[in-house]
This record gives sequence, structure tokens and C-alpha cells, in this order.
Amino acid sequence: MDADTALPEGRLIAFYGDDFTGSTDVMEVLAFAGLPTVLFLDVPDADDLQRFAGYRGIGIAGTARSRAPEWMQKHLTPALQALDALNTPVMHYKVCSTFDSSPTAGSIGCALDIGLAATRRAWCPMVVGAPKLRRYQAFGNLFAAVDGVGYRLDRHPTMARHPVTPMDEADLRRHLARQTAAAIGLVDVVALTTGRGEAALAEARAAGQRAVLFDVIDDAMLIEVGRIIWNARGGGLFAVASSGLTYALVAWWRAAGLLPQAAPPVSRGPVDRLLVVSGSCSPVTEAQIGWAMANGFVPVRLNVAAATGPDAAAETARVTEAARAALDNGHDAIVFSAEGPGDPGIALLHAIAAQTGRAAGDLQGSLAAALGAVAASVTERCGLTRLVVAGGDTSGEVTQRLGIQALEAIMPVAPGGPLCLGHRRGQGPLEILLKGGQIGRVDLFGQVKRGAPS
Repeated sequence: MDADTALPEGRLIAFYGDDFTGSTDVMEVLAFAGLPTVLFLDVPDADDLQRFAGYRGIGIAGTARSRAPEWMQKHLTPALQALDALNTPVMHYKVCSTFDSSPTAGSIGCALDIGLAATRRAWCPMVVGAPKLRRYQAFGNLFAAVDGVGYRLDRHPTMARHPVTPMDEADLRRHLARQTAAAIGLVDVVALTTGRGEAALAEARAAGQRAVLFDVIDDAMLIEVGRIIWNARGGGLFAVASSGLTYALVAWWRAAGLLPQAAPPVSRGPVDRLLVVSGSCSPVTEAQIGWAMANGFVPVRLNVAAATGPDAAAETARVTEAARAALDNGHDAIVFSAEGPGDPGIALLHAIAAQTGRAAGDLQGSLAAALGAVAASVTERCGLTRLVVAGGDTSGEVTQRLGIQALEAIMPVAPGGPLCLGHRRGQGPLEILLKGGQIGRVDLFGQVKRGAPS
């Protein structure tokens, strides 16, 4: 029964993003749907919440995607309990739409277990497909399109070769079975297209499956999934999902007349110089780096061996000075640790891991820390007002070092990558775009420099 005639007053959604770029994705969907949303970089206190009173979405940007289960147990429980205390109809643990995770790094199954135990929520919808992001789920299997070609996740040119969490299983139930003992249900494409979606959900929950995946292959199915989940929210639900969940709810709210169409986006205008810092190694980012170098950006490569060894401080200083010099001479600059998935720096990182016994994730953390230090220093010394950061771990380091307390989406640039206003402690705001590896068209950096909305 679709009895709602208006959205509830107050906060609608509380969410925790398992990495920084993914966190802005949820904020973007809500904000550009006309639902003011703020993303905190730490658990907000009462003063923080009062500062953003009246906002409909409250989020926390986290780093769980790169963390071990022990870290997740220690840090996720208090964060999720703080969000649960906001008493929103929907509480969302946001994961990447490529669902990459493992039992030892960014375990989605571990997050599911923690969330169900730490919150008051009765059940957990899992929506991963998001047609706007070219992510599709059918019969529990996840697919992603690259350059118009769809790939099953275990055959995806990037995700099947991810340096830390390669996806070797596209069936999300089988993938999750390695990470949790929880029974995972499925409302599949047949049920959704034959009017049996609600019945399939009821059957899954009656069988004790508190977590239920929903197939999504097109916008019509997205609306139906949003309808079913919203109507089954009861006293509140805890979702483990990509921004596909947010897209589904917004799509249903609009279809049901609960939410009007949002106002068209407004340009932010150009800046004279732009800094881009990238810890991403995806083919999409590779093409964007290539475009930048062909269009006047000065490239500055971070040496992987130096940045992860005893001379890390000296390497950070070298890269900082090179980027600063380029910007002071009126150029744009792009600092990166790898150009793409075939970059020799990736093989070098794994060789260092094998030689030293350090985990690849720890080494990547060192690279992110170096890039974060470079971005913060160059931004301050050059008086920059806008920058782009590619890669989730790198985004976390940059925002923390810049003292950013909270983010608001201010202009759509690419689905999953909005331009944001960073609120800083004791300093003026800063415009920043945090970009996931798969996000954006080839000239994204030029688009950000122009301040042109999508």
C-alpha cells in the first residue's frame, strides 16, 4: 500500500560512507534532489548538528573500505550508533557500486554484521545497481559498463585486477558468504517485473534473511525497488548499499509526487589555476590524466619507492616544490602516484610489499599520506580556492590535512563526483571535488577548472 502523501519532517537519511569519494556520491544524490545534506568528516557532536539544523541528510565520510575487520569493529560501532540515534527512517552504510571488498580489507559482510548488531533496525535492504552510474544487477550478479561495454564484475578490466580487493566473484551472495554468516536474500528481476517484489521480500524475511539484495537493471526497476523499500521501512531500516539505494528512493519519491523536480544547476565560474592530486589507478583516471597532460597541466609523479621508504619526507618535499613552482608560474598541476592500471609503480608497490613483508594496503596508505601532505601544503602556499582529488584513501588524507570539517555538494560535475564546498575550522571554505576511480568523462579536470555543471 502506498499511503504516504508527504515525506516525513526532519532528517530523512543518515549515512556512513566507507570511503570519502563514495560518501560524496550519496550527498550529491540527495542535495541535487532538493534535500539539503551535509557530510561530516568525523562523528558530529551536538554543536555540529545544530550548525546544520534543518538538513535532511546527515552523513559521515569514513575510511572503512581500506580497513581490516578489527579496525571496523572498533570504529564502526560508535559511528553507526551515533547515526542510529538520529532516528532517521533510513540509515545507510554506503559501499562502492563495484562492491569490491574482501574478508580482510573493507569487508562489507563485517559492516553488515556490525550494523545489524549496533542499531535498532529490523532488516537490511542491499541495492547495488545504479543505472546512472552504469552499474546493473541481475539475478544477484553485478555488472558494470566501461565505454559502453558491460562486464560481469569478475571480468571487469579494472575491478578484476584491483590491487587490494580484486573481484573474482560477480554473484554478490557468494561474494558476501566469504565475509559473513548472515543469510542473504534476493528480490530478483523476475519478481520485480511480474509484480511479486513485495511478496519476494516478505518470503525472504520470513525465511530469516534480514539482509536482502534487490536486482536493478533500468530506471523503471529502480523506481519499483525504491517503492518497495520505502513502504517496508517500518520503524526504520539499516541499508548496506551503493548510492543505488539513494537513487531508488529519490526516484520513487518523485514518481509518487512526494518530491518535486529540483532546480537546474548553477555554474560556479572558472578559477585561474587548478591542482589535481591522484592516487587512483583506474583506466578512467588514466584517460583523464592523459587529457590533462595534453592540455597544459604540468605532471608531477610521486615516486612509489621513495614515498614508502625512509626518504618519504624528502620525496614529499620534492613533489610539493615541483607542484608549487608550476602553479606559481601560472600553470595547472597534476600530482599522481600512478597513471593507470598498467603503471609500473603498481608492480613496484607489490614488489616492495613482498620484499619488506608490509601489506599492500599499508603501502597504499603511505602513498595517500604523501599525496595528502602535498595537496595541503600546495593549496595553502599557493592560495588555491579549488582542487580535485582522485582516489578514496587520498581524498581522506587531503581533507583531513586541510582541516575540512564538513562538505556540501554545490555543483554537479559527474554522477558520483560533485563539486563540494569544504567547511574548514578557523579558515575560509574551499571548493573540492573528490573523485572515485571510475568517475567522470575524459575532460573532467578541465570541466572543474571552468566551473561548468553537468
